[in-house]
Amino acid sequence: MAEPATAPARKAIRVEGLKKCFPTPDGKGTTEVFGDVWFDVAEGEFVCLIGHSGCGKTTLLNILAGLDKPTEGHVIVADKEIDGPSLDRAVVFQGHALMPWMSALANIAFAVKSRWPSWDKAKIRAHCQKYIDMVHLTGSEDKRPSMLSGGMKQRVGIARAFSIEPKILLMDEPFSALDALTRGALQDELVSICRQTNQTSFMITHDIDEAILLADRIVLMTNGPEARVCEIVKNTLPKSRTRQNMHTDPNYYPMRNHLIEFLVNRSKTFRAEVTASTYDPRHPPVVEPAAKGRAA
Repeated sequence: MAEPATAPARKAIRVEGLKKCFPTPDGKGTTEVFGDVWFDVAEGEFVCLIGHSGCGKTTLLNILAGLDKPTEGHVIVADKEIDGPSLDRAVVFQGHALMPWMSALANIAFAVKSRWPSWDKAKIRAHCQKYIDMVHLTGSEDKRPSMLSGGMKQRVGIARAFSIEPKILLMDEPFSALDALTRGALQDELVSICRQTNQTSFMITHDIDEAILLADRIVLMTNGPEARVCEIVKNTLPKSRTRQNMHTDPNYYPMRNHLIEFLVNRSKTFRAEVTASTYDPRHPPVVEPAAKGRAA
């Protein structure tokens, strides 16, 4: 007897026809950073976006966060068009963005109090402690940012974002300024937390291996100005992948090579591809790189 079909996951984010322009230096015109951008993020899905500097990645994330407005198009979250920031969307920035006069716990508590203003001090502290423990900062609760390393500051930022239990987590290259060992440790923690909580996540990164480790799908943006979504890559590695074992999977190198080929060549030649094809920006091609002879 055939198993019943699984219902498609509900879309947590729908990006529809986004376009962003900025005034030119002489004030006489505008420059289109990106345009006609369409993609979605399902509930519980982790999506990464990759592209060269100048394609508008951070601007796009700021629009998703409600910190900027598009020139054209819409972002739909929970079936409503967003109109400004919301505690349902937490952001982890490239910098830690902590308030320097507050302790690690107080920085997290500030966000928690904003989310649940009726909670008493004991409940707030217990809730904050849960997330401090989750990112392995137990014992550093009373330390101010000046007393923490770069990786520890980012841990506080991650704990703060998760502490408000957002529907959507947005991340702008949160590990880019960290050394390789610290970055790897935080990637492992992020994987663990997202799997435990089934957190819907959207992340910008330049790091191909980071995207392969974290993402269920990877959105590829062409070079700017006038950047577009070239295609969407479905991660064909198993969910159980780790930094230590993912390179042993037969699909790892086909996927990595596909992403490198995009960044080195196709991100620059995409306009020629579009001219010679029937590319539809509303339905970017979905690619599943896999080893020859093996199903994706």
